[in-house]
Amino acid sequence: MEQTYDVLVIGGGPGGYVAALRAAQLKLRTALVERAHLGGICLNWGCIPTKSLLHTADTLRRIRHADNLGLCVAEPTIDFPRVIARSRDVAQRLNRGVAQLLRKAGVTVLEGHASFAADRSVQVCAADGSTRSLQARHTIVATGAHARALPALPFDGERVWSYRDALAARALPKSLLVIGAGAIGMEFASFYATLGSKVTVVEAQARVLPTSDADVSDFVAKAFARDGIGLRTGAHLERAKVQTNVVQVTLQTGSGPETLEAERVLVAVGLAGNTDGLGLQHVHVHVERGLIVADASGSTSDPSVHAIGDVTGAPMLAHRASHQGLACVERIAGLHGHVLSSSPLMPSCVYSHPQSASVGLTEEEARALDRPLRVGRFPLEASGKAITIGEASGFVKTIFDADTGALLGAHIVGPDAPELIHGFTLAGTLEATEADLMETVFPHPTLSEALHESVLAAFGRPLHI
Repeated sequence: MEQTYDVLVIGGGPGGYVAALRAAQLKLRTALVERAHLGGICLNWGCIPTKSLLHTADTLRRIRHADNLGLCVAEPTIDFPRVIARSRDVAQRLNRGVAQLLRKAGVTVLEGHASFAADRSVQVCAADGSTRSLQARHTIVATGAHARALPALPFDGERVWSYRDALAARALPKSLLVIGAGAIGMEFASFYATLGSKVTVVEAQARVLPTSDADVSDFVAKAFARDGIGLRTGAHLERAKVQTNVVQVTLQTGSGPETLEAERVLVAVGLAGNTDGLGLQHVHVHVERGLIVADASGSTSDPSVHAIGDVTGAPMLAHRASHQGLACVERIAGLHGHVLSSSPLMPSCVYSHPQSASVGLTEEEARALDRPLRVGRFPLEASGKAITIGEASGFVKTIFDADTGALLGAHIVGPDAPELIHGFTLAGTLEATEADLMETVFPHPTLSEALHESVLAAFGRPLHI
């Protein structure tokens, strides 16, 4: 029997389920189809369980340095299976929470694989092979993305890992080679190195975290090196050989070929959109390089088909998907409340040690605008709160248009950087100038005072450096 909805969402990740919740709030008859787990990759196999593992690593690091605080603590032992199990428990708890939210909102949730049919209906094939047909005035594609593989190192779940394999490892590897120094690669490198693996990170570009501000990349690279993590930047994978007990790779570097061996290899070279098998040839959306072309509020070239989140391309961030979902649904409903700006004020965070977070332009990008700039920098070694908690390593950097006082970019490295960046995101969203930020009262003693000092430094008024 065919069922009809006002809004049908394909994909239950942070973009899809938030869009469905908002549609239900607006009294639209809403259904959501998810083929695997509510919450999507982010909640089940990405953001959430990864941060659970990194919290374990942060706690372990603090215990190891407890003597600096006058605490005598024996070297802790690591129960690796329990570490992994806790991260899975956290994900499952939040998965159940999403299901409860959708039930409470009155969203119809269907399990199965959804695809467009020739008549533009959506066919949902369940695990038992049964199929049902759905019609909707508006369909939102929120199918996310998957790990991109390398031809020379196809995932096998044993020696060659994707991020999913790294989250479900049965034992701590003695050595780990990470291919890719973006956020995913750097976070797993930090986690496994802290727990005791010998880790080497390989990056084809000239520096780690290549999309971050150069000062951030340099600082993080030096911190990783101090922690004993090997870094090979400007290194290209030439060939690889998976053996019984080891993986051998040959790199082409600026100084010639280099061969490395590791017990496990994690391939973290980016993500690819989930567009295969959706039947997109039956609707009028435009697909480029495996991604659906859509604007900031999810509009595509087909008026009744919308797309949000990772399936539409970079930046592939959960919070971007959620806000794009809100903008999409409110546009469908004829509202204009949640307009996702196409400006670069989208925060991005890396939860490795040290943590980092950024919003807006890097200094290099800002200088390319050929406008006069004011750049401020405040070191955390001058922060009272950072010193009290024993984490006075890092900095805050701000970039302003010298003529208008507009905030162009902000970058933080150090403790709780992802928790602090929203201050600059909010400032940029409200179009606060340097004068507004300098006149804002920041509580003392807090790490947030470093944000204030960085703004003061940009305009020649620093107080504590």
